[in-house]
Amino acid sequence: MISAGDFRNGVTVEIEGTVYQIIEFQHVKPGKGAAFVRTKLKDVINSGVVEKTFRPTEKFPQARIDRKDMQYLYNDGEIYNFMDPDSYEQIGIGQDVVGDAMKFVKENENCKVCSYNGSVFSVEPPLFVELEITETEPGFKGDTATGASKPATVETGAVVNVPLFVNQGDVIKIDTRTGEYLSRVNS
Repeated sequence: MISAGDFRNGVTVEIEGTVYQIIEFQHVKPGKGAAFVRTKLKDVINSGVVEKTFRPTEKFPQARIDRKDMQYLYNDGEIYNFMDPDSYEQIGIGQDVVGDAMKFVKENENCKVCSYNGSVFSVEPPLFVELEITETEPGFKGDTATGASKPATVETGAVVNVPLFVNQGDVIKIDTRTGEYLSRVNS
């Protein structure tokens, strides 16, 4: 059990049968009246965000979220298949659970599969990936005076905005959280 007075960012708690992760918290001590804790909570199962206020003495069970490293094998249309590298056990996760998390992930890369009480609710891709550009328009010298960008398709099929100097065949580094181009990788 964890009391509301001990809340910290990233802690997962179970409130009224729903598992929440604390995004923000603030201890408030008004001049008049009792202190309280104002929080912003993210529902880890369906990603909704709510704001709630608690008394510092309220207690909630801490939820245990399991994050397991698994290797992404392949996608057969509706199901993404992952393998546990230790036991070689394979699981299939539906498109509805995976969402857009896999748009920058190639086959055989490691991801974190998140579950609560044995039920998988999300997949976390690696923070940074290196992908080859399969299609982009050529950039011409003198197109712009400042850092303009152009769309480029990477080997997974996702589209990323890249600087004009990046060409087809280049390998680039991408932040999977934002989908932004970070740098060109020297081959």
